[in-house]
Amino acid sequence: MATVFVVLVGTGMAYLLARKSFKGKEILDILLTLPLVLPPTVIGYYLIILMGRNGLIGSTLYQWTGWSMMFTWYAAVLASFVVSLPLMIKTTRAAIESVDKSLINASYTLGHSELTTAIKVILPLSKKGIIAGTVLAFARAMGEFGATLMVAGNIPGKTNTMPLAIYTSASSGEWSRANLLVLFFTLISGLFIYIANKFSTRVI
Repeated sequence: MATVFVVLVGTGMAYLLARKSFKGKEILDILLTLPLVLPPTVIGYYLIILMGRNGLIGSTLYQWTGWSMMFTWYAAVLASFVVSLPLMIKTTRAAIESVDKSLINASYTLGHSELTTAIKVILPLSKKGIIAGTVLAFARAMGEFGATLMVAGNIPGKTNTMPLAIYTSASSGEWSRANLLVLFFTLISGLFIYIANKFSTRVI
Protein backbone atom coordinates (compact mmCIF):
# COMPACT_ATOMS: atom_id res chain seq x y z
CA MET A 1 0.00 0.00 0.00
CA ALA A 2 2.87 2.36 0.78
CA THR A 3 4.28 1.71 -2.70
CA VAL A 4 0.94 2.56 -4.35
CA PHE A 5 0.91 5.95 -2.65
CA VAL A 6 4.61 6.43 -3.40
CA VAL A 7 4.03 5.87 -7.12
CA LEU A 8 1.09 8.29 -7.25
CA VAL A 9 2.61 11.05 -5.13
CA GLY A 10 6.20 10.48 -6.23
CA THR A 11 5.43 10.63 -9.94
CA GLY A 12 3.45 13.84 -9.46
CA MET A 13 6.17 15.48 -7.37
CA ALA A 14 8.88 14.33 -9.79
CA TYR A 15 6.99 15.85 -12.73
CA LEU A 16 6.49 19.09 -10.81
CA LEU A 17 10.19 19.37 -9.94
CA ALA A 18 11.37 18.35 -13.40
CA ARG A 19 9.04 20.44 -15.54
CA LYS A 20 8.04 23.47 -13.48
CA SER A 21 9.84 26.53 -12.16
CA PHE A 22 8.34 28.20 -9.11
CA LYS A 23 9.32 30.03 -5.97
CA GLY A 24 10.40 27.66 -3.22
CA LYS A 25 11.22 24.82 -5.60
CA GLU A 26 14.62 24.15 -4.01
CA ILE A 27 13.11 24.18 -0.53
CA LEU A 28 10.46 21.67 -1.61
CA ASP A 29 13.16 19.49 -3.16
CA ILE A 30 15.15 19.57 0.08
CA LEU A 31 12.11 18.68 2.19
CA LEU A 32 11.20 15.77 -0.07
CA THR A 33 14.80 14.49 -0.08
CA LEU A 34 15.46 14.80 3.66
CA PRO A 35 14.01 11.36 4.55
CA LEU A 36 16.72 9.87 2.34
CA VAL A 37 19.49 11.13 4.63
CA LEU A 38 17.84 11.52 8.03
CA PRO A 39 18.13 8.64 10.54
CA PRO A 40 14.91 6.58 10.65
CA THR A 41 14.45 7.45 14.32
CA VAL A 42 14.40 11.15 13.44
CA ILE A 43 11.78 10.49 10.78
CA GLY A 44 9.78 8.51 13.32
CA TYR A 45 10.02 11.39 15.77
CA TYR A 46 8.72 13.85 13.18
CA LEU A 47 5.83 11.52 12.40
CA ILE A 48 4.95 11.35 16.09
CA ILE A 49 5.02 15.15 16.29
CA LEU A 50 2.71 15.33 13.27
CA MET A 51 0.43 12.31 13.65
CA GLY A 52 0.58 11.41 17.36
CA ARG A 53 -2.54 11.77 19.49
CA ASN A 54 -1.25 15.17 20.61
CA GLY A 55 0.45 15.92 17.29
CA LEU A 56 -0.15 18.82 14.92
CA ILE A 57 -2.43 16.77 12.68
CA GLY A 58 -3.10 13.75 14.87
CA SER A 59 -4.72 15.79 17.64
CA THR A 60 -7.34 17.20 15.27
CA LEU A 61 -7.94 13.74 13.82
CA TYR A 62 -8.39 12.32 17.31
CA GLN A 63 -10.78 15.08 18.36
CA TRP A 64 -12.96 14.59 15.30
CA THR A 65 -12.96 10.79 15.13
CA GLY A 66 -11.62 9.49 18.45
CA TRP A 67 -9.10 7.47 16.45
CA SER A 68 -5.33 7.66 16.49
CA MET A 69 -3.06 6.33 13.76
CA MET A 70 -0.25 5.50 16.16
CA PHE A 71 0.49 1.81 16.76
CA THR A 72 -1.72 0.64 13.91
CA TRP A 73 -0.78 -0.80 10.54
CA TYR A 74 -1.69 2.55 9.02
CA ALA A 75 1.29 4.04 10.86
CA ALA A 76 3.54 1.35 9.38
CA VAL A 77 2.29 2.28 5.91
CA LEU A 78 2.90 5.97 6.61
CA ALA A 79 6.45 5.34 7.83
CA SER A 80 7.26 3.18 4.80
CA PHE A 81 5.75 5.79 2.49
CA VAL A 82 7.83 8.64 3.92
CA VAL A 83 11.18 6.85 3.83
CA SER A 84 10.73 5.43 0.32
CA LEU A 85 9.22 8.50 -1.38
CA PRO A 86 12.59 10.24 -2.07
CA LEU A 87 13.87 7.26 -4.07
CA MET A 88 10.82 7.36 -6.30
CA ILE A 89 11.07 11.12 -6.79
CA LYS A 90 14.80 11.17 -7.57
CA THR A 91 14.67 8.30 -10.05
CA THR A 92 11.51 9.46 -11.81
CA ARG A 93 12.66 13.08 -11.95
CA ALA A 94 15.90 12.03 -13.65
CA ALA A 95 13.90 10.02 -16.18
CA ILE A 96 11.51 12.89 -16.93
CA GLU A 97 14.35 15.39 -17.32
CA SER A 98 16.06 13.04 -19.81
CA VAL A 99 13.08 13.10 -22.21
CA ASP A 100 14.01 14.83 -25.48
CA LYS A 101 12.55 18.34 -25.28
CA SER A 102 12.03 18.43 -29.05
CA LEU A 103 9.46 15.64 -28.71
CA ILE A 104 7.66 17.60 -26.02
CA ASN A 105 7.67 20.76 -28.12
CA ALA A 106 6.41 18.78 -31.11
CA SER A 107 3.46 17.60 -29.06
CA TYR A 108 2.63 21.18 -28.09
CA THR A 109 3.00 22.26 -31.73
CA LEU A 110 0.43 19.64 -32.73
CA GLY A 111 -2.03 21.27 -30.35
CA HIS A 112 -1.85 18.83 -27.44
CA SER A 113 -2.35 20.19 -23.93
CA GLU A 114 0.25 19.80 -21.19
CA LEU A 115 -1.80 17.04 -19.58
CA THR A 116 -2.10 15.10 -22.84
CA THR A 117 1.60 15.59 -23.52
CA ALA A 118 2.47 14.34 -20.06
CA ILE A 119 0.29 11.25 -20.40
CA LYS A 120 1.10 10.35 -24.01
CA VAL A 121 4.70 11.54 -24.38
CA ILE A 122 6.60 12.33 -21.18
CA LEU A 123 5.45 9.52 -18.89
CA PRO A 124 5.66 6.74 -21.51
CA LEU A 125 9.21 7.83 -22.39
CA SER A 126 10.04 7.91 -18.67
CA LYS A 127 8.59 4.48 -17.91
CA LYS A 128 11.96 2.80 -17.30
CA GLY A 129 12.82 5.34 -14.63
CA ILE A 130 9.33 5.12 -13.12
CA ILE A 131 9.54 1.33 -12.92
CA ALA A 132 13.04 1.49 -11.44
CA GLY A 133 11.87 4.02 -8.87
CA THR A 134 8.88 1.86 -8.00
CA VAL A 135 11.04 -1.21 -7.46
CA LEU A 136 13.57 0.69 -5.31
CA ALA A 137 10.78 2.33 -3.31
CA PHE A 138 9.12 -1.03 -2.68
CA ALA A 139 12.41 -2.54 -1.51
CA ARG A 140 13.06 0.44 0.78
CA ALA A 141 9.53 0.32 2.18
CA MET A 142 9.84 -3.39 2.84
CA GLY A 143 13.10 -2.86 4.72
CA GLU A 144 11.96 0.04 6.90
CA PHE A 145 12.71 -0.53 10.60
CA GLY A 146 13.40 2.51 12.81
CA ALA A 147 10.52 4.81 11.90
CA THR A 148 8.08 1.90 11.84
CA LEU A 149 9.16 0.78 15.30
CA MET A 150 8.59 4.27 16.70
CA VAL A 151 5.15 4.97 15.22
CA ALA A 152 3.66 1.49 14.77
CA GLY A 153 5.45 -0.57 17.40
CA ASN A 154 6.10 -4.29 17.06
CA ILE A 155 2.71 -5.83 17.74
CA PRO A 156 2.63 -9.50 16.61
CA GLY A 157 0.12 -10.08 13.85
CA LYS A 158 -0.72 -6.39 13.64
CA THR A 159 2.24 -4.08 13.02
CA ASN A 160 5.31 -6.29 13.00
CA THR A 161 7.16 -6.24 9.68
CA MET A 162 9.90 -8.59 8.47
CA PRO A 163 12.77 -6.39 9.75
CA LEU A 164 11.03 -6.17 13.13
CA ALA A 165 10.51 -9.94 13.10
CA ILE A 166 14.24 -10.43 12.46
CA TYR A 167 15.07 -8.08 15.34
CA THR A 168 12.68 -9.93 17.66
CA SER A 169 14.01 -13.35 16.68
CA ALA A 170 17.63 -12.28 17.21
CA SER A 171 16.82 -10.62 20.54
CA SER A 172 15.06 -13.74 21.83
CA GLY A 173 17.79 -16.10 20.61
CA GLU A 174 15.69 -17.72 17.85
CA TRP A 175 18.67 -17.85 15.52
CA SER A 176 17.28 -20.45 13.11
CA ARG A 177 14.23 -18.31 12.41
CA ALA A 178 16.36 -15.15 12.23
CA ASN A 179 18.79 -16.79 9.78
CA LEU A 180 15.93 -17.94 7.55
CA LEU A 181 14.31 -14.50 7.51
CA VAL A 182 17.65 -12.75 6.86
CA LEU A 183 18.49 -15.09 3.99
CA PHE A 184 15.05 -14.61 2.44
CA PHE A 185 15.21 -10.84 2.85
CA THR A 186 18.71 -10.65 1.36
CA LEU A 187 17.71 -12.67 -1.70
CA ILE A 188 14.57 -10.62 -2.27
CA SER A 189 16.49 -7.34 -1.86
CA GLY A 190 19.16 -8.50 -4.30
CA LEU A 191 16.46 -9.41 -6.80
CA PHE A 192 14.89 -5.96 -6.50
CA ILE A 193 18.26 -4.26 -7.04
CA TYR A 194 18.84 -6.40 -10.13
CA ILE A 195 15.42 -5.45 -11.55
CA ALA A 196 15.95 -1.77 -10.76
CA ASN A 197 19.36 -1.79 -12.45
CA LYS A 198 17.84 -3.37 -15.56
CA PHE A 199 15.38 -0.53 -15.91
CA SER A 200 17.59 2.34 -14.77
CA THR A 201 20.72 1.61 -16.80
CA ARG A 202 19.97 4.38 -19.28
CA VAL A 203 18.18 6.68 -16.85
CA ILE A 204 20.37 7.34 -13.81
